[in-house]
Amino acid sequence: MTTETIEKLGTAHAAPPASAISNVQAHPSLRQTVQQSLTLAWRAVKKMQRTPEQFFDVLIEPVLFTLMFAYIFGGAISGNVEAYLPLMVPGLLAMTTLTACMATGVQLREDMDTGVFNRFRALPIARVVPLVGPMIADLLRYTVAAGLTVLMGLLLGYRPGGGTLGVMGALALTVVTGWSLSWAFTFIGTVARSAQSVQGGSMMLLFPLTFLSNAFVPVETLPNWLAQFVRFNPVSHVISAIRDLANDGQITSEVGWALLGCAVVIAIFGPLSVRRYQKVA
Repeated sequence: MTTETIEKLGTAHAAPPASAISNVQAHPSLRQTVQQSLTLAWRAVKKMQRTPEQFFDVLIEPVLFTLMFAYIFGGAISGNVEAYLPLMVPGLLAMTTLTACMATGVQLREDMDTGVFNRFRALPIARVVPLVGPMIADLLRYTVAAGLTVLMGLLLGYRPGGGTLGVMGALALTVVTGWSLSWAFTFIGTVARSAQSVQGGSMMLLFPLTFLSNAFVPVETLPNWLAQFVRFNPVSHVISAIRDLANDGQITSEVGWALLGCAVVIAIFGPLSVRRYQKVA
């Protein structure tokens, strides 16, 4: 199936013509599934170009959050801003990326409400393609959010001890984490009844996971009952892994736990999202 065919079918208001369906295999191969996913990813990128406000969160939040947390909490927690940055920047990497991947579920729900996905269901393409395609495009948003966060930290005086390779590893882990967790928000998008409810439900899930973690304060300063929750929080393991990579340049067990957690999230919410999508789209 060509890019032009899918884009026309994705934007048309009429049912797809039979001639466009007949030249596609009923059971796409792995290669065809990849090609179809990349085609819908390109469609999502073109949509971002037409609606640049989709980038507002990944362009504004990293700048705003870095300045706000650094100057409000830096002196109180670490004595000064520069001493606080090695603790704060990895935490903000996780927070801004998780906030960005929340939009995946919102955009999915909006597309489902407009009926675009009904056209995709009429095509003999892999069931997972309409979900994976936009999520591949969202990798661009996660990369922008993570890159701006590190850039703002560098401008404020952050000097990661892991060097270039350590920072690149931390950015890669951040993007992988965002993509894996976007499957959870995708599932919320297929379950919720409106885009507003997706956003509200996602925020209720996101904020406890990020703020009740080791993102902004040392775990040792917390009450024992809260410290136990923070240590159990999977986001804390991701943040610790990012710190190990960026600040020390080390691939520790925390990195392994973070990657394992990403795999578990995909294994659980990937099939659930596809199954739910097939029922409601």
